[in-house]
Amino acid sequence: MTIDSNFMLRKNFYILTFLVLTSTFLVAQNNDYGKVSKEELTQAFSSVDSTASAEYLYKYRKTYFNYVSGVGFNLITNVHERIKIYNKEGFEYATKKIRLYKDGNEIEDINKLKAKTYNLIDDKVEETPLKKEGKFKIELSENVNEESFTMPNIKEGSIIEYKYSINSPFIYNIDEFVFQHDIPVKKIEVFFEAPEYFVFRMNVKGFLNVMPKREQFNKSLDYTQRVASGGTTNAGAGQGLGRTTQVRGNIKYMSNVISYDLYNIEPLKEEPFVNELSNYRSGVKYELSYTRFPNSSKEFYSRSWEDVVESVYKNPNFGDELKKTNYFKDDLDSIIKNLTDEQEKLNTIFSFVKSKVKWDQSYGKYTKKGVKQAYQKGIGNTAEINLMLTAMLDYANLESNPVLVSTRSNGMPLFPTREGYNYIVSSVKLNGKVILLDATSQNSLPGVLPVRTLNWEGRMILKDGKSSIVNLYPTNMGSIQTFQNVILKEDGSAEGKIRNVYKEHNALSFRDKYSANKQESYLSDLVRQNDGIEINDFEVKNVDNLAQLPIESYGFITESEIDAVSDKIYFSPLLFLATKENPFKQEKREFPIDFSFPFENISTSIINLPKGYVVESVPESIAIALPNDLGNFSYTIKNVGNVLQLKVLKKINYPVLPAEYYLSLKEYYGKMIEKLNEKVVLTKV
Repeated sequence: MTIDSNFMLRKNFYILTFLVLTSTFLVAQNNDYGKVSKEELTQAFSSVDSTASAEYLYKYRKTYFNYVSGVGFNLITNVHERIKIYNKEGFEYATKKIRLYKDGNEIEDINKLKAKTYNLIDDKVEETPLKKEGKFKIELSENVNEESFTMPNIKEGSIIEYKYSINSPFIYNIDEFVFQHDIPVKKIEVFFEAPEYFVFRMNVKGFLNVMPKREQFNKSLDYTQRVASGGTTNAGAGQGLGRTTQVRGNIKYMSNVISYDLYNIEPLKEEPFVNELSNYRSGVKYELSYTRFPNSSKEFYSRSWEDVVESVYKNPNFGDELKKTNYFKDDLDSIIKNLTDEQEKLNTIFSFVKSKVKWDQSYGKYTKKGVKQAYQKGIGNTAEINLMLTAMLDYANLESNPVLVSTRSNGMPLFPTREGYNYIVSSVKLNGKVILLDATSQNSLPGVLPVRTLNWEGRMILKDGKSSIVNLYPTNMGSIQTFQNVILKEDGSAEGKIRNVYKEHNALSFRDKYSANKQESYLSDLVRQNDGIEINDFEVKNVDNLAQLPIESYGFITESEIDAVSDKIYFSPLLFLATKENPFKQEKREFPIDFSFPFENISTSIINLPKGYVVESVPESIAIALPNDLGNFSYTIKNVGNVLQLKVLKKINYPVLPAEYYLSLKEYYGKMIEKLNEKVVLTKV
């Protein structure tokens, strides 16, 4: 059998071309610090995601243990990052923020910082080093500092590059290795090296398929220590003179190295109805399980949830504060002395705490200045307010316990750790049912927590030192009931009235928005969100009366929702209330769809038709449902004389839908929006 010589020539050409291109790529992608190429600077867009505003061309991190003779181990993290900025939206990546932890005299610090901005000017690479005035340092909290720097001379097409090292005494606290960002990553190299004396547990999150490479190396360290030596002098019995001697030695040990080498990582993009995007960002966290040094027993660092609860409760800024009652006893006694109904007691105490102490907008599971001072000053953090509430409810003989919560912005605590929780709410068991409360929110009600706390599960701390899991998502359905009365006019305009009644979490959301913006800015948003309608006779009832449902009503005039063409009129019966766009655009989705709470929106419309017109056609009435009773939609329209009657129901029965239902949900929303925007056709008689 012979082989086509032309085929062989073509094959050799392809191989040669590949080798040339690969060689060019390797030259252009020299990842040594300072070796930025012209090819990188002229690159106009990311090959991973052409829409990206910036891109990590190279991301390197190595975390390892360093032994200091006479002191012990500390933790070193070396970072090197090179970022390409494609447009002005990417300028935000020219600022790097680094969190540094501290505890008493122990503190993390940065050293060996080098940073440059690169631009291509007249076909030459121009370098601009970071200056002193571009560096900043602030204290975020008692235990966290933040050092940051902003790169100079940033332009569209710039490349920034920086290297630094973090020295940490906290050998048990390994920051998460993050693989996925909001912008694409061309190449990542990650190394984690630890002596055999440190045993770690690996926790992986996200949806990237990452496989670590594991290696072992023989290493040694030199050490010094002082040991007792010598004896007594002959000055007399019992008059010995103790001495110490410095002993030097060398220990051989095995070093464990875990590495990751990743290429072309797509960015994690914002999508609608996501709890907290960082919860799904691919990365790996190493948690110190235990240490075992030569001639020593194991020392365990890994915690169970029972350990976490015990540690939190024993903190004086938690457990001791929870036990204090003297500061409120007299006031509370006078308020509840005539109350016998438990629900009434609960409501009264909850309202009292909200009116007595305002939230300072800071999170925390521990008090800062204490419950007594918060009570006296009238301001406190989440722990001070809700531990105070728990103590008052308990004092009133209601079964109340604090609940540890991780807010949405803090992520989900995937394994037992005190740092996993950053917030406290209160709970009461009434008639066999656990009711959650948060007195930091002025508009919340018993059982209606602010959305920031609706993050999967909390951990209730019981009086016997144990804990139990509490579902933070509500089961009660939020709702908006809308009543619309419309008068259509022959010239293509319409006027009418709308009345909205809000319930449960929708009521909380409405009150928060209206209270925060007040009427003028709220109305501006209402006009903007509804295609520039003209609003009149705006009124809100029960916005401050939490015992009643808030009601919003207003008149409107619109000229943009109706098309009058020749002798016909076309319009969607819901006018500007119809959802115009499907929020679900991605082809696939790997994380859950989080609506925060189950909801039901019911809209009833009466449309009065203009004189001299009759209905030529109306959309068909339909009903569609999601699988497994996850939700349903119905659209019912009737023509009665010169009036159209429309009822629309939109319902989602669960706060969170698994990702496996994404395509069904996308299709469901598509059909729903198509139906809501179908036109009624009127013909002039």
